[in-house]
Amino acid sequence: MDSNSLSHALDLMAGSGHTLTVEEKTVLCTSLVILRKNFKFNRVLFWGKIHGIKDDYYIAQGRGEDEMQDQKCLYSINCMDWFLLPPATDSMIKEVSKAAKGRFVGDPTYVYEHVEILRKGEGEDIPVEQVLTKVTEENRLAVTVFQIDEEVSVVPRGAFIMTPHGLVQRNRSFEGLSYSEAGKLDNFLHFTKQKNFKKRSILEKADLNPVMDFMDLLSDDIPKGSWHLRFECANHVCVIRSHLWLGLTFYHIPTTPQHGYVYIGDGIRNVDLPFML
Repeated sequence: MDSNSLSHALDLMAGSGHTLTVEEKTVLCTSLVILRKNFKFNRVLFWGKIHGIKDDYYIAQGRGEDEMQDQKCLYSINCMDWFLLPPATDSMIKEVSKAAKGRFVGDPTYVYEHVEILRKGEGEDIPVEQVLTKVTEENRLAVTVFQIDEEVSVVPRGAFIMTPHGLVQRNRSFEGLSYSEAGKLDNFLHFTKQKNFKKRSILEKADLNPVMDFMDLLSDDIPKGSWHLRFECANHVCVIRSHLWLGLTFYHIPTTPQHGYVYIGDGIRNVDLPFML
């Protein structure tokens, strides 16, 4: 969420029990403005906070001309000193899935290790090979932020448009969803590249507006029931929470352009979700 509305937005989402202290909000509001100037971002969003045993990680996301492609994520432990996260590559994601287990430690230099025993053939006397996988917590943090954005980032339909040049930018004409529209998951999208377009029927594709409908619907997510939508703050704010990544909260004030999401949690995917529904 935008640093200008950070404190107000977090107050609107406080019903989930995940929020920041007054001191954290104050320091972040100043720090994110400086961060934007130093890195020359078009804008900087507060992405969230991942809890660690020793320290917590504060995550910020800087965006350029293309809101979807020109993104850089940064982390801080004290809300003032920021460090760029490396891009999450396929090999890095594979290594993290093998080696990194349990809660975050809170030390970017901490190294997770995993030993895999490979047997070449069958029988008792076959040679055994040990494969050691090492991954730093900084890489794990990069992969976790990437996966959360890929799986549960949320925007209202119409808040972003694709220009004729293929750039994804904020829709300056977006005035918010109506209250009836905000009550339906069909009007909220994943802020990532479209993955389910080929699964749509010809009739569904015919009704799409290519300027706005270039992302996947939350309502198409499997398993069904992985999202919880409700109105809070005397029914004035639409709040959506993820059951897949517990701690991801999105808010939108209907009939206004105000919206955003934040993740505050332990950075561990809820793999038990299919058994909870």
